[in-house]
Amino acid sequence: MTIEINIRKHLQAEERGFNLDIALHTDSNRVVLYGPSGAGKSLTLQALAGLLPPDEGLIRLKQNTLFDSAAGICLPPQQRKVAYLFQDYALFPHLTVAQNVAFGLRKGCFNMRRPQQHPAVQKWLASFELSATANSYPHQLSGGQRQRVALARALVLEPDILLLDEPFSALDLGLRERMRRELFELQQRLDVPMMVITHDPADLALLGDAIFEIRDGMIATPEKIHSRI
Repeated sequence: MTIEINIRKHLQAEERGFNLDIALHTDSNRVVLYGPSGAGKSLTLQALAGLLPPDEGLIRLKQNTLFDSAAGICLPPQQRKVAYLFQDYALFPHLTVAQNVAFGLRKGCFNMRRPQQHPAVQKWLASFELSATANSYPHQLSGGQRQRVALARALVLEPDILLLDEPFSALDLGLRERMRRELFELQQRLDVPMMVITHDPADLALLGDAIFEIRDGMIATPEKIHSRI
């Protein structure tokens, strides 16, 4: 899938300014944005998802124009078919697992008395081995289970791309290694394009066919990695 990002954005907080100037193009289905904290990785994902409108530039996904300042195009997030998995998963604590997964399916779906009976919810609960926890609440789940719920909620709408912001940072080392492998196998099985943010070198070999290092708001060194598994 083709991803084209060529954007510029200036952010100002009191006396501190930051310039985001990202230019990348890839046909890979597994893209990693790598670099230190504060480099501009999350801002790049937010721009792709429609959460941060650039000052100028162009964003295309699968030949669909999501943003084009010259043409006056800036699609709202709900029209972009982009799923964003936040670093803290952003699960609703007052909703069950099934209700969390069903939340974005359609307006009012999360209020269904039995959301796990919806075919799409059933599919993703089963895919992530969450059926037995359908009526549990996030605080009753392990870290790995919470991540699976967040992934199921992101994928239930069948997006064009899955964006993951430091998906393993909240997990301990052993669980991190297992979830990294699970995410790789999931992407292979479903063939869902994904873009992952990380500063962990262990993520690069398994999750990145195309790796872009971001430093100080710019692409430093794009690198191709074909297989290191």
